[in-house]
Amino acid sequence: MSTPKRIAVIGVGSMGSQAMWRLAARGAEVIGYDRYAPGHDRGAAGGETRIFRAAHLGEPGYIPLLRLADQLWDRLQEESGRELRRRTGCLVMGATESPSIRTLLSSSDAHGLDHEVLDRAALARRYPQHRLPEGHTAVLDREGGIIRPELSVQTAAGRAELLGARLRRYTPVREIVPAPRGGVDIVTDEGTDHVDTAVVTAGPWINTLLPDLPRVVDIRRLISSWHVPTTHDWFAGGAPAFVRSTPHHCYGLPSPDGLSVKIGLSRARHLPVADPLRLDRTVDPAELAVFRELIGELMPDLNPDPVRLSVYMEGYTDSEHPLVGHLPGQDDIVVLAGFSGSGFKMSPAMGEIAADLALEGTTGQPIGFLAPAALGTP
Repeated sequence: MSTPKRIAVIGVGSMGSQAMWRLAARGAEVIGYDRYAPGHDRGAAGGETRIFRAAHLGEPGYIPLLRLADQLWDRLQEESGRELRRRTGCLVMGATESPSIRTLLSSSDAHGLDHEVLDRAALARRYPQHRLPEGHTAVLDREGGIIRPELSVQTAAGRAELLGARLRRYTPVREIVPAPRGGVDIVTDEGTDHVDTAVVTAGPWINTLLPDLPRVVDIRRLISSWHVPTTHDWFAGGAPAFVRSTPHHCYGLPSPDGLSVKIGLSRARHLPVADPLRLDRTVDPAELAVFRELIGELMPDLNPDPVRLSVYMEGYTDSEHPLVGHLPGQDDIVVLAGFSGSGFKMSPAMGEIAADLALEGTTGQPIGFLAPAALGTP
């Protein structure tokens, strides 16, 4: 019997927890390192809910990856006995003739996704809590829903541990050093561990740990804002998650307790983060003006004054495609970074792909358009 490969997973958050689970399920000797512990609120996986969508506004190449993620979300729920995802549907709204809506409709048709197009009158009847401007269309992705991020991260990491993985909590990695004779040395304050391959899923710390990335990942400060309906029937008829591409690029989800709605904004509204260890968690009242504006215009039955605010971090690339693959020139280092605010729904698929790359050196999944080397020049 061959000796199992020894794999380090650095950063046990959205992607790292799933990578640990899939690697451990495939018999690898897995060591996970996290600056804090799975489920913490110092990265992008906080805020109680994230969106799952089968349909995609942009690159159709994501649809096969979302299908794989769909299957693996079901598997993780079955293995753990926990409800990590709830299918509420997801409304995607935007200008009817915009490239994003046209791409979403054409790719949904081509891939046979379960969806329905709603014009202004149909949306007003079905989901009166949303206002749709003239010339806009809503698409109901019936396969969409909400995911519980903190619970999902802890569950995936816990499954990995049950399968034999080791998790070193509160252990920051200081350096990732390719070893002269192959493999990688993982340097922490407690010493150095040698592994066959390192899977680097370090979120906002990616630029520090991998300074040779083809592109710097732009780390941004994300505000989530929770609002209570002013009418008792805001949730009547179901309350799907939603994404708007215009006139305000935003997204929202019903809270798990059904009492409020979480709203988030696009990258353009997020301030840059110079140092992830010094994230400013204070929200200035002036930063809430855009929330008040979009609620008044598009969801006037929500109270514009939030009942809760939280601040997180996300990493973006210039292309808004993540970097997924081997670090150029380093076959023993796999990187998953810069998911640009849309990666959590795909995280189980990315965990499987990370396991493929770490154990086999390649993957059968269609990720050529995400390869770090392919994104090396602007």
